[in-house]
Amino acid sequence: MLIRLVHHDELEAVGRLTAAAYTSDYPDLPADYLASLIDVAGRAARDEVWVAERRSDRALVGTVWTPREGQTISAVARPGELDFRLLATAPDARGLGVGAALTRHVLQLGRERGVSQVVMNSGPEMLGAHALYAKLGFARLSEREGPIEVAPGRFIEIYAFGYPLGAASSISAA
Repeated sequence: MLIRLVHHDELEAVGRLTAAAYTSDYPDLPADYLASLIDVAGRAARDEVWVAERRSDRALVGTVWTPREGQTISAVARPGELDFRLLATAPDARGLGVGAALTRHVLQLGRERGVSQVVMNSGPEMLGAHALYAKLGFARLSEREGPIEVAPGRFIEIYAFGYPLGAASSISAA
């Protein structure tokens, strides 16, 4: 599997992939959130959108969003940390290690950037994602959890996870 930055001509396909990944588990997503999932062009213009490309047929099978170096994209990130959002695996590629590979890529990116920790947030109902993060060595950051306002007057509960990147830590091959 090749992990690389998205190409301009793939933005719509990656938007469809992201929406399919999320709606396969959460079919009742609010319209504004679904629109944000599809807006890969907006994310790529400001930040970095990574894709996982299957080598055998060059199909795009996953994606993850990270900020440009020195920036953040989530409410849980602190200065000196790298955060990521919208990790998504194509429904037909689940169970093949795509999400783990993309997450390990983000951890490696954090090491290259010299950050202290990689963090992310997730909804309480995203149990599959929580299991993946735990398997890779992430721990809950309960002090950063709670409701966040995602639209005027609309709040959602978030969980926060972190992976310290100190000199002694290693990226789990799980």
